[in-house]
Amino acid sequence: MTNTIDPRDRLILALDVPSVEEARNLVTTLGDSVTFYKIGYQLAYAGGLPMADELIRSGKKVFIDLKLHDIGNTVASGVKSIARLGATFLTVHAYPQTMVAAAEAARGSSLKILAVTVLTSYDEADLKEAGYRLGVSDLVRERARQAQAIGIGGLVCSAEEALSLRALVGPKMVLVTPGIRPAGSVAGDQKRVMTPSRAIAEGADYLVVGRPVVAAPDPRAAADAIVAEIATACKA
Repeated sequence: MTNTIDPRDRLILALDVPSVEEARNLVTTLGDSVTFYKIGYQLAYAGGLPMADELIRSGKKVFIDLKLHDIGNTVASGVKSIARLGATFLTVHAYPQTMVAAAEAARGSSLKILAVTVLTSYDEADLKEAGYRLGVSDLVRERARQAQAIGIGGLVCSAEEALSLRALVGPKMVLVTPGIRPAGSVAGDQKRVMTPSRAIAEGADYLVVGRPVVAAPDPRAAADAIVAEIATACKA
C-alpha cells in the first residue's frame, strides 16, 4: 500500500445516480470533502461522460468504470478516447486479450488501466453457474497474475482478496476495492463487503463507496466520516 496517497484521495465516490443534474447537485453538496469520482454505466449512459470532463477541469480526479471487454481494436479505441479525456482510472475485464489491447493503448498517457478480477456481486455459486471451473479466490489470483504479467496498472477486487493479492503482486500495482460498507450499512447487492478501516489494513489503496454516501441524509458528513476512518487506518 502506498502511504503517500492523501486519505481524501483514497475515497472514490461512485456517482451512481440517474441523471447529470443529480450528479452535479451531489458534487456541489460534497464540495471539497470528495476529490475523486467514479462514473459507471448508469451515469455514463445518461450523459455523464461530458461531466467527466467538467470534473477534471475543476480539479477532481475521475475513474471511468465501463469494464471494457471486446475485440482488441475496439477496446484500444475506447481506451484512447478515455485517455484523451484525462481520466485517472479506466476499468477493463481481466481477460488476457482485452488487457493486452488496453495496456498498449494507454501506453504513454497518464491513464491507469484497472483490471476487474471477479465482480464483488459474484460468489462461488455464481461462478459455477456461469461455467467457471475455478472458485472466486483461485480465479482472482489467476487473473491478477495475468494482469501483472501484461503490465496492467492495478486491479479491482473485493477487499477480502486485497491482503492475498498484495502479497502476490507486490506494492506497485494499485488495488481498488468496491463493496465498501461502513459499520451498520446495508450490504445491498454486494456479497463480499468490508469496512473502510479493515480494507485499508488489508492492503487496499482506494475504496469505492456509493450508497452509504449518496443515500445518506447528510452525504458530506458521511464522506467526511469515511475519510476520517481511512486516515486513522493509514496511521495504524
